[in-house]
Amino acid sequence: MTPKKEDYLKIIFELGGKKKKISNKQIALSLNVAAGSVTEMVKKLVASHLVEHEPYAGISLTTEGAKAAEDLVRRHRLWETFLVNKLNYKLQDVHTDAEVLEHITSNNLMNHLEEFLGNPKRCPHGGVIPRQDGQYEEDSHKVLASVLDGQEAVVDRFIDNHDLLEYLADVKLNIGDKIKVTKHTPFEGPIELILLASGEKMSIGYKAAHYIFVR
Repeated sequence: MTPKKEDYLKIIFELGGKKKKISNKQIALSLNVAAGSVTEMVKKLVASHLVEHEPYAGISLTTEGAKAAEDLVRRHRLWETFLVNKLNYKLQDVHTDAEVLEHITSNNLMNHLEEFLGNPKRCPHGGVIPRQDGQYEEDSHKVLASVLDGQEAVVDRFIDNHDLLEYLADVKLNIGDKIKVTKHTPFEGPIELILLASGEKMSIGYKAAHYIFVR
């Protein structure tokens, strides 16, 4: 499987494609690629029986595709955990090196790495890490953008996207923050919220709010 195919499988998994239909637009925005590129890759993934595509409904992982995605995600997130927790990488800088390492690592090394790290359940940006036996707690797929005015939530995870993570580092929104949404600005404007621990007010861009997952 090519690295590009693997990237698509991982992002479809991250966006919830094991349980629901994902749109081409969501994939394009997450990977920073053109819509036409997504269309072409989806055709290849369908031909490889890794995803199913229902016109006007979206894309979902097949059983085979989900299994491949879980293995890729496990490798990637274990390496991210190692690089951030043991080598002090910044979260927004870890993706590229984790991407290289995941492709050259044996299953035996991955199992030892998991044990060395203390069998972590989640990576530094909040994503679940499937275990050796394939078991894991499902990620939350409720996005910040869907939280209604006046509702409270806890920041659960971020999409593994460099630009998004740079943006979140600047605004200082972190995994585990308890928030209250106060206003959705009209016409796809920013979402205003309050950090409940400090009372600090914050605005999150409309696009970014679709790649921040909450519980």
